[in-house]
Amino acid sequence: MKLVQTPLEGLFVVEPKVFGDDRGFFVETYSEKVFSEEGLICDWKQDNWSRSQRGVLRGLHLQKAPHSQAKLVRVLAGSVFDVAVDVRPNSKTRGQWYGIELNSENRKALYIPTGFAHGFLALADNTDFLYKCSDFYAPQSEEGYMWNDPAFGIEWPMATCELLLSAKDQNFHSFV
Repeated sequence: MKLVQTPLEGLFVVEPKVFGDDRGFFVETYSEKVFSEEGLICDWKQDNWSRSQRGVLRGLHLQKAPHSQAKLVRVLAGSVFDVAVDVRPNSKTRGQWYGIELNSENRKALYIPTGFAHGFLALADNTDFLYKCSDFYAPQSEEGYMWNDPAFGIEWPMATCELLLSAKDQNFHSFV
């Protein structure tokens, strides 16, 4: 696998090597050795799996200290537009976002360090989204920002579907 640094420090696209033949394929989805060589968190505490229908938008979520979470996210079936927003207080890219399509065809993943808000828009029905977290879910540390906050200016692929958001996600606050 190859870790590709994005324009936001600490945020990496994970490009796997796919070994395939007429029987199917094999992909190594995580290597502690590869991640630790980049100085990335490798101590995963919790794995989560969600299924979403086309148009479901989840986010922008994060957990604050003392339960901040790094995440390693990927799609097993379907497709998402995945977004990470740098909200670290002293970061030179604070308020900037990065988006990428993750799907079952490109098999890419995104490593999201602590201090980033995260969200995704399902682009296909029955999209299965899997993510590793470096800390356990802690409701008292949960925070979120509006998915359409003008402070971020995220360019969601809105023309593709009608949005479905949870009540909680509709009521998150602005970044500024």
